Amino acid sequence: MLDCLMDGLIDTLKLLPYLLVTFIILELLEHKLKGNNEKLLKKNKKFGPAVGGLLGALPQCGFSTMASNLFSGRVITMGTLIAVFLSTSDEMLPIMLSEKTDISLLLKIIGFKVLVGIVIGYLVDLIYRKKEEKHMHIHELCEEEHCSCEKDGIILSSIKHTLKIGFFVLVANLLINIIIYYISEDTLKNVLLNKNIFTYFISSAIGLIPNCAGSVVLTELYLSNLITLGNLLAGLLTGSGIGILLLFKANKNIKENLLVMSIIYFVGVIIGIIVDFIL
Repeated sequence: MLDCLMDGLIDTLKLLPYLLVTFIILELLEHKLKGNNEKLLKKNKKFGPAVGGLLGALPQCGFSTMASNLFSGRVITMGTLIAVFLSTSDEMLPIMLSEKTDISLLLKIIGFKVLVGIVIGYLVDLIYRKKEEKHMHIHELCEEEHCSCEKDGIILSSIKHTLKIGFFVLVANLLINIIIYYISEDTLKNVLLNKNIFTYFISSAIGLIPNCAGSVVLTELYLSNLITLGNLLAGLLTGSGIGILLLFKANKNIKENLLVMSIIYFVGVIIGIIVDFIL
């Protein structure tokens, strides 16, 4: 139990730098770009899914939390957010490296996740394009948090936002770790051992758990030849760390959040089934 609490604290501390950078970016966009921010951002949004997919491939879950905040402020599109979520890598990389997995296989998995993220990201932006997408200014976010950013300045207000969100993430991490402790990773493993089509839905659902336990279980099972590559990918594609959880905290549009989560979930299921069918 003590390890669960320490892991939750450490995971939260790792995310704080990303949160701080995100809020500084939002503050700078509001204070420095002023009226030109929408024009500048819309001009560069067409590259969003490609950039998001590549950044998400880096072995950190911090980019997914950053993307959630940027999307809530309409700095990036839904397609970019989904590209980041689908390509995000976390515990899979260090586990496979420690097990001396073939580097070519590792690169193929990461590259495949990036490709899926970019393709789905552009498809989402092509389909889900509002006629008049309004940019949410930082002061609107501040009003929701009841703070005084105009008086505090860029750095101090960014730190305040970071601490508020950081506290939320810490509480969420602790609760999730405690739940995983009582359920146990062995229970998750046993659920996946029955090889049928439902395991893809289960793997994808496990990936949505805002915790590294999901990717750890899936990776270990795959390396032990207990689940297929399709099952592994179904879970890894939906695994975006704490990003999904923070999305529901940062973005007040619940329907939008559920849409993002649903797209990621079913992409994981479908891709997993297709991969195993082809291979």
